[in-house]
Amino acid sequence: MLSPSGDQFEIRGGGYRAVVTESGAALRVLEHAGRPVVDGFGEDEMSPGGRGQLLMPWCNRIRDGAYSFGGRDLQLPLTEPSRHNASHGLARWVAWTLEEHSPNSVSLVYRLMAQTGYPWTLDLHVLYDLSADGLTVTQTATNMSGTAAPFASGAHPYLTLGVPVDGLELTLPAATRSVVDDRLLPVGSEPVEGSTYDFRVARPLRDTVLNHAFTDLDRDEHGIATTVLRDPATSHGVALWVDAKHPWLQVFSADDVPGTARRSLAVEPMTAQADAFRSGEDLVTLAPAGEPGDEHSASWGIRALD
Repeated sequence: MLSPSGDQFEIRGGGYRAVVTESGAALRVLEHAGRPVVDGFGEDEMSPGGRGQLLMPWCNRIRDGAYSFGGRDLQLPLTEPSRHNASHGLARWVAWTLEEHSPNSVSLVYRLMAQTGYPWTLDLHVLYDLSADGLTVTQTATNMSGTAAPFASGAHPYLTLGVPVDGLELTLPAATRSVVDDRLLPVGSEPVEGSTYDFRVARPLRDTVLNHAFTDLDRDEHGIATTVLRDPATSHGVALWVDAKHPWLQVFSADDVPGTARRSLAVEPMTAQADAFRSGEDLVTLAPAGEPGDEHSASWGIRALD
């Protein structure tokens, strides 16, 4: 019998252990010194709530699944029917192909074929690498089509310290929050200054409900922005970093998910805002195959803090 998430690829390095799945090239397990830092899913489960999945060729949601690009009006399947949205891309449930597997790294590939609603062929690639610095994930897309293609990428890890998030402290280096409607689609933005969503200085989450995209990220001299979740009772922590290709973070406390509400905190790297296929906000345009700009690569990672 095959696991619902397909073949399992385990890697180890620097005191970390990770398991990546054939289905969606998802991150199912990430541990440091035997302690989970990602709230994943069991080998006998499908990924619930997007846990560990990669989101390409768009992240988050597209209103009504409808958009225009290159003079064409296009319609995607509605994969979030309750909100009438196309959600989280086209690659998270497909079987990715193993490219290379070493003790501390694994890479997988998937050729996304042109289809109704997204008439471009992309070669998608992901590399998971473990070291003493933690996990580094690099997601790459190459346009194989003769015309330019819209693109965004994201990922959906849930960070955990083994206790409910209410007692944890969050540092989120973001100055602006996206304001959404009841379909979780952006309708504006506002500064976090003076609001309940200002976590630029570490403070307890308590009962703050989060399902928002944040931008205007504070970065170090290398362009890296780092979000930190820490347990003041133990001093243990977990950090998620994103490179300069990721101007957005979606943060989700899963309050509306029975059984896992506030058990962990999703911090989702995104190269574009939700609904970017319609708004164009931070949308990447991949050049036609063989031309400069036909490839896009972005990296993010997770490390334990003691």
